[in-house]
Amino acid sequence: MNWIRFYSILFVLLFGNISSVSALPRCLHVMSYHQGYAWNDGVEGGVEKTLAGKCELRKFYMDSKRNTAPEFIKRKALEAKQLIEEYKPDIVIASDDNASRYLVEPYFKNTELPFVFNGINWTADTYGYPYKNASGMVEVAPVEEMLDIARRNTSHINNVMFISDDVVSEYKDFWHYKRIYEKQGVSVKAIFVKTMAEWEKAFVEAQSYEFIILGNNAGINDWDVNRAVNFVEKNGKRLTMTTYAWMMPYVMLGVSKVASEQGEWAGEVVLAVLSGIDIADIPVTLNRHWNYYQNKKLLKKASIDIDKISRHKAISKDWLNATN
Repeated sequence: MNWIRFYSILFVLLFGNISSVSALPRCLHVMSYHQGYAWNDGVEGGVEKTLAGKCELRKFYMDSKRNTAPEFIKRKALEAKQLIEEYKPDIVIASDDNASRYLVEPYFKNTELPFVFNGINWTADTYGYPYKNASGMVEVAPVEEMLDIARRNTSHINNVMFISDDVVSEYKDFWHYKRIYEKQGVSVKAIFVKTMAEWEKAFVEAQSYEFIILGNNAGINDWDVNRAVNFVEKNGKRLTMTTYAWMMPYVMLGVSKVASEQGEWAGEVVLAVLSGIDIADIPVTLNRHWNYYQNKKLLKKASIDIDKISRHKAISKDWLNATN
């Protein structure tokens, strides 16, 4: 995407002092989730970093991670729609699935207002993207990379347990794990939970599987960090992995998506569109950056010694002080 960066730089050079002669362009960032949720904050930070001083940036949080009822999300989408009508932004960023599902597709598909989506899991086809007025970045997980690492560190893998909170994006993740792994002869079962007690029960059940993937915990409203850390230290015997950095206190290895990548890319597209590029000419792309982590304490407790390749890639941290 070097050409996007080129046009972004060109925009800054041409219009860097635009605030001194006229109002800045109006940008709106609609986020599916809430401030304080690590993924949301990472995306938001990437957007802010890229657009600082280059447009007047307003924000709207749909809060659909903590409030999953469709009726609630539909109301928040209507609030966002009203904000768009009143604020009249020049361009809108729509982060994660629900912003596209409940706001962009129903009300703004193929309209004149340009939208940049990001954080949509696995495929944008679900919402009919791309539109004539929308393009963006699809979020994919390092599914095959995780299986390769697990196979290097486990004698054999025939079955996998996937445990996550009970939200739409995690069902999409599970479907792709299942589709990809079963092509390689590995069966995948999932347990979706709403409470801490359900998560603990699922974790114990998963110890009969050869490899465990821990998805998101953000939709578990009674989550207790210390309780979870103590529980996995006591009960974790099998190799556990995740794609979320904030889940590292509870897993042994992580290959995490980088939230800020989604926000920075969206910001660059915004600058390109504001400089005159037609958003219809910007292709949908995929995220491509990963961070590697290891939790040495959990690995040691389970007597798992990871291979040199995984150890070389991984960043070790004191995850005991991490928060949700």
